[in-house]
Amino acid sequence: MLLNSKKVAIIGAGPVGLTMAKLIQQNGVDVTVYERDENAHARVWGGPLDLHKGTGQEAMKKAGLMEQYFTLGIPMGRTITNEHADILFSVDTQYDTPEINRNDLRTILLNSLTKDSIAWNRKCTGLSVSDGKWLLHFENHPDAVADVVIGANGGMSAVRKYVTDAQVEYTGSFIIQGEVPQPKTNCPEFFSLCNGNILMASKNGITFTANPKNNGALMYGISFRKTEDWTCLNYTDANDIANRLCNLFAEWHEVYKHLFKATTTFAGLPARKISLDLPWKENRPLPITLIGDAAHIMPPFAGQGVNTGMRDALILCSNLTNEEFENIESAIADYEHQMFTYAREAQQATAINEIAMHRPEFSFQERFGS
Repeated sequence: MLLNSKKVAIIGAGPVGLTMAKLIQQNGVDVTVYERDENAHARVWGGPLDLHKGTGQEAMKKAGLMEQYFTLGIPMGRTITNEHADILFSVDTQYDTPEINRNDLRTILLNSLTKDSIAWNRKCTGLSVSDGKWLLHFENHPDAVADVVIGANGGMSAVRKYVTDAQVEYTGSFIIQGEVPQPKTNCPEFFSLCNGNILMASKNGITFTANPKNNGALMYGISFRKTEDWTCLNYTDANDIANRLCNLFAEWHEVYKHLFKATTTFAGLPARKISLDLPWKENRPLPITLIGDAAHIMPPFAGQGVNTGMRDALILCSNLTNEEFENIESAIADYEHQMFTYAREAQQATAINEIAMHRPEFSFQERFGS
């Protein structure tokens, strides 16, 4: 096997990095994941994920973790409302793609790895080469050594520059995420309106989605075309953000405004992408590549991000362990050739949705039908 007697370093313990670690570790590969979070108990921010058949679910199946995913995942339908909080229609529960909390997914993957596979509190600041090995540099920690580096540390990856000169681009949309703990108590009217489903509403180019079952909290997201006054606000000031959202939603029913007032945590996120139009560097000093958001970050408007990343892990692991390639570099090159095709398609689908969802006349009825 190409990775016999080789040390693999994966930068980033998100779902894609951990999936990659599991897949190659079960093939006997020596792998360490370096993660900037302080420990395994650090809370992962963000809404639940649904893993798609053929990509995310296929990766979990290959890792032997499908049963655990379906045990912890929650099948959720869709409740479509308008700005007046009228329920327009509901879509049946989607049992084939249950929503799973990000922390639950991380726990499943972490528990599947051998002890000491993760080096916590390691913020990677850069790489260098010494004596035919990669040296990984960390903030306030000693260097580590590896033969192969896989960057899986998200859209702002510090190792991307060793693979590509492509830069993060803003797509023109802005996302505000909010969280309400104990929603049945803190926003009972809105919680009841959800009726156990993911709630969706849209008006004048603003799209709103809420999931009432995110490990005891209600998580929601609001997206619209970006304006400068939203990009530089202090999102730790929950009162101020709630008031601004109430103004933005002035024509909406009071139940939405009550939700904003009950929100304890906000985050403002410019929608980002990395173009795959620029060829990646060919003359890398040692084997290195990117997977997941580090390779092809895209906004969440088509639900493709984590699933595309898990597809990366499936293909890259197969190439590195299936004995079909002469060397590690050719195995990586073949993975990247495939990835460029399907990741571009995922980005294109996302861009089409992003434009459509922020048209003034858009309604979720277009997508789901009544």
